[in-house]
Amino acid sequence: MWRLFITLAITVRGATTFADLRPILEKHCVACHNPQGIAPMSFTSYRQVRPWAKAIAAAVSQGKMPPWFADPRFGAFANDPRLTDAERSVVEQWINDGATEGKRLPEIQASESRNRADLVLQSPTATAVPAKGSLEYQYSVIPTGLQSDRWIVSTEVIPQVRGIVHHAVVYIREAGETWTTGPTRADILAVYAPGRGAEVLPSGMAKLLKAGSDLILEVHYTPNGKAVQDKPSVALTYATGPPVKRVHTLQMDNSTFRIPPGERDYRVTVSGTLPNDAQLLSLYPHMHLRGKTFEFDRIGTNGQPQPMLRVTNYDFHWQLSYYLKEPL
Repeated sequence: MWRLFITLAITVRGATTFADLRPILEKHCVACHNPQGIAPMSFTSYRQVRPWAKAIAAAVSQGKMPPWFADPRFGAFANDPRLTDAERSVVEQWINDGATEGKRLPEIQASESRNRADLVLQSPTATAVPAKGSLEYQYSVIPTGLQSDRWIVSTEVIPQVRGIVHHAVVYIREAGETWTTGPTRADILAVYAPGRGAEVLPSGMAKLLKAGSDLILEVHYTPNGKAVQDKPSVALTYATGPPVKRVHTLQMDNSTFRIPPGERDYRVTVSGTLPNDAQLLSLYPHMHLRGKTFEFDRIGTNGQPQPMLRVTNYDFHWQLSYYLKEPL
C-alpha cells in the first residue's frame, strides 16, 4: 500500500462588508447617487445604501445600472461604466453575507472641480423653474474677464439644483461677437448632462479660451414637481503651458424635420466634413423624447459608412458621452 499526502493552504474568506462595496459605489455610483445628484436616492453611506441592497443587486445583475447604451459590437469606449465580473461578484456576495456594515467608514464625497479650479464663473441671474410644465432653452451671458488667452484642460458645469437640468452647453463667444443663443458653428467649451462631472482633457490637449471671450450658457430645464431657482456655475482649470493639440467640440444637428403621423421608424440624418485632419476623441448623441436609436458612421474613402457607435435603445433621461478607447 502506498499513500499520497498533500498539504494545502486555503484562504479563509471573511464576510463581505460595506468596506468591500464602498470602492465600487465611489467609482460607479455616487456621481449620480449623492445629495445634489440626479438620482432619487444617495449612496454615500452605509445607512443610505442598506435599504436598497436588494434593488442594487437586481439592477447590477440585470445590467440596468450603471446606465450604458452602446452596442458592444461597435467601438470600444474608455468611459464604459459597467461593472466587471469581479465587481458584480462583490455586490452579490455582500447581499449573500447579510449586507452588513462592518467597520464604520466616513461618508463618500462626490467630487467637484470647483474646489481646485483656477476660475469659477457663475451665471449673473437665476432662472425660475416652475414645478411643472416645460421651458424653452434658457441662455445667459457669462463674461470671463480674461485679459489674456488661456488654455483650458478641465471644465465642469455645476447646477445649483441638479435634478432639474436635462443638459447644458457652454459656448465660447469671442470678443466683438454679439450673438446670445448657441450657433451651430461656435466652439463648445463643455457639455453637461446628469451624472457627468468635470470634463478633463487628455494629457497634452486643451481648449483655447481667448482674452475678452464670454461664455454663453445654454440650459435645458425639466421641472420635477417643485418650483426652484437655479444659478449654475462653470469651473475652469488652466493648462500650465501651450498644449500639443488644440481640442474643439463641434456639433451637427437636424431640427427642421417633421415626423409623418403614424410613422414608427422615421430616419433623420445629418452629415459634414471636417476642414482638416483631426483626432476624434468622443461622440455625444442627443435627442429628445421621440428619439429611440442613434448611429454614428465615418464615411470611408470608398464612400461606404463605417460604424463608430450604435445606441440602439436611446434614453432621453440618460445623456451619455462615449469616449473612444483609442482616438480615431
